[in-house]
Amino acid sequence: MALESTHWYAADGSPAYTIIGKNGKERNTTVKDARELGLFPSVTTIMGVMAKPGLNTWLQQQVLLAALTLPRLPDEAEADWLTRVMQDAKSTGRDAADRGTRMHGVLESFYRSAEPSVWPDYVIETDRTMLEHFGQKSWIAETSAADYGYAGKVDLWCPEGDGIVIDFKTKEGSLDKVAVYHEHLMQLAAYRVLLGVPKARTANVFLNERGDVQIIEHDNDDLNKAFECFKCLLSFYKIKNNI
Repeated sequence: MALESTHWYAADGSPAYTIIGKNGKERNTTVKDARELGLFPSVTTIMGVMAKPGLNTWLQQQVLLAALTLPRLPDEAEADWLTRVMQDAKSTGRDAADRGTRMHGVLESFYRSAEPSVWPDYVIETDRTMLEHFGQKSWIAETSAADYGYAGKVDLWCPEGDGIVIDFKTKEGSLDKVAVYHEHLMQLAAYRVLLGVPKARTANVFLNERGDVQIIEHDNDDLNKAFECFKCLLSFYKIKNNI
């Protein structure tokens, strides 16, 4: 699977994360491919041009922790040691991404399935918490769409009334200190416009594998401001990449 930060979509909303290269092998789609094929950048691709101080701090911390736990070996060249440290630090991010992908996949299966099954605790608790917060709804999982010069795949949404748009955020540990960043609001604001429900309620649903769940719903005025910010990023991205 291509990295979420480099996802592309066709005009009909279908994913175009990879293409078949001239050598006949599958590879990740590039900006050059997108220009030639008329593809739409994902919301997260567009937001990738924005600085993320919180994420940057976390990445720096992982490098420091890796350096502390991987002392330099006798006669080891500095460049080799630094490579080991960076690889170890990146593995933490990969593990977190893999966990998030797996949990998202299970949640998608749950909301798509009409068949009874045995589900992990975090799925049962997520559904119970959402039922308490939003009431009984007909949820639609993993909808892809493209319009207005951008695209994306929405974790979960409900078209009833003004609509509800949900984005899941998986965490490894406690949810006691959940942080909501401006990009969370931009992402959801962009999604609700993309889905044709510009006044929809939106929320981030934070969860971990232990079954802890926390729903943070966002203010409509804050979402409107966030969408104005997103449009600025979209303009910057399109001009910079000649799309």
